[in-house]
Amino acid sequence: QAKSCICHMCGAHLNRLHSCLYCVFFGCFTKKHIHEHAKTKRHNLAIDLLYGGIYCFMCQDYIYDKDMEQIAKEEQRKAWKLQAFTPTVVSHYQCTMTGIGEKYSTWEPTKRELELLRHNPKRRKITTNCTIGLRGLINLGNTCFMNCIVQALTHTPLLRDFFLSDRHKCEMQSPSSCLVCEMSTLFQEFYSGHRSPHIPYRLLHLVWTHARHLAGYEQQDAHEFLIAALDVLHRHCKGDDNGKKANNPNHCNCIIDQIFTGGLQSDVTCQVCHGVSTTIDPFWDISLDLPGSSTPFWPLSPGSDGSVINGESHVSGTTTLTDCLRRFTRPEHLGSSAKIKCSGCHSYQESTKQLTMKKLPIVACFHLKRFEHSAKLRRKITTYVSFPLELDMTPFMASSKESRMNGQYQQPTDSLNNDNKYSLFAVVNHQGTLESGHYTSFIRQHKDQWFKCDDAIITKASIKDVLDSEGYLLFYHKQFLEYE
Repeated sequence: QAKSCICHMCGAHLNRLHSCLYCVFFGCFTKKHIHEHAKTKRHNLAIDLLYGGIYCFMCQDYIYDKDMEQIAKEEQRKAWKLQAFTPTVVSHYQCTMTGIGEKYSTWEPTKRELELLRHNPKRRKITTNCTIGLRGLINLGNTCFMNCIVQALTHTPLLRDFFLSDRHKCEMQSPSSCLVCEMSTLFQEFYSGHRSPHIPYRLLHLVWTHARHLAGYEQQDAHEFLIAALDVLHRHCKGDDNGKKANNPNHCNCIIDQIFTGGLQSDVTCQVCHGVSTTIDPFWDISLDLPGSSTPFWPLSPGSDGSVINGESHVSGTTTLTDCLRRFTRPEHLGSSAKIKCSGCHSYQESTKQLTMKKLPIVACFHLKRFEHSAKLRRKITTYVSFPLELDMTPFMASSKESRMNGQYQQPTDSLNNDNKYSLFAVVNHQGTLESGHYTSFIRQHKDQWFKCDDAIITKASIKDVLDSEGYLLFYHKQFLEYE
């Protein structure tokens, strides 16, 4: 029986095999072959063959049922006995390949924990007016650039779930120098229920230690701090040993790459033979040019006359986030001064270059390039950019481009295809000039519950306040992975 547990579509033994509960079909979860089966056959329930969990494709989540969990435990015990006492029946190799004998059991409270629960009957309830997770940060001397990024990270849904479930296991020789350990402490502080502002002096010290270009009390760029923080967190995280099998372009299984890393596809097309050279590079954020910069800006999209595109309400002449993304993903003629050697023509030819999204990250961060630095010019661009609460990235995907080229593209209407839909959860703003300015942020605590974070001061904000703000860094989270 164990030997027959292979994906019916790709023949894989691993990749989280699931068995359909309607018919005889095994499919791998990682490559979404079980998803395809569920969608085409409308067989919406499947069982995880490794742990015995039941997955519902309509809910897009596992169903936790006491009777089912008891059955799974009993079957797992039988599998362990089979592996331990009858090696002639099932080889160790087969057990490893199929997941039999994976000693995993669900958490159950110990006697001591049950005793504690009995003596402490009061429960903390999360209500719409709850302020858990809201906490100001003391400014330690021009550190507003750090505070606004910390607020965005501590309110990132999947990152919050990771740290509050105590998933970080430090692999550093000295835990006191580990930035991930400090982030774990920060999450505990933020969600402890304390209302007094937190003093992030340890975080600042670690940032100065591991990102020396940010050391000192001068005002720094919040975007630069975000990238430096993600880089240090990535380096301090211990990724899975099977890092090269990770489902992101950085080939790393650490929590930072799982959440923030996407894949950017660059297609360079020869103008003579139309041969295409493709490369895919990892990214943590997308930097977008704005009208008013020295870079020529793509004309506003058709429909900027009051219509709604991608959830954005267009006012005549207003630039939108969609406009910026259209410009970012448009084909660009490289010109005669930037000829490339074409592998088809075997000579240097003019070409066009186009960027699209090969793989979307769980958190999409958009950096609006408001600070312009050149030999002649140093200034801030204050152009207002309209951005939506909900964003569909499907039009900017490499797969959408290929479908359009084949004449097959149409906007998906299937409710199950929500992988490319995002919700706004944080916005970082900059007030003032290039020389003298201040950073603040808006964060979403619950659905439609927004707050303004200005260092130690937290105030209630309306959705209009958020959408009317200038916007410097925009943080979006994949909708189907949010646990609101």
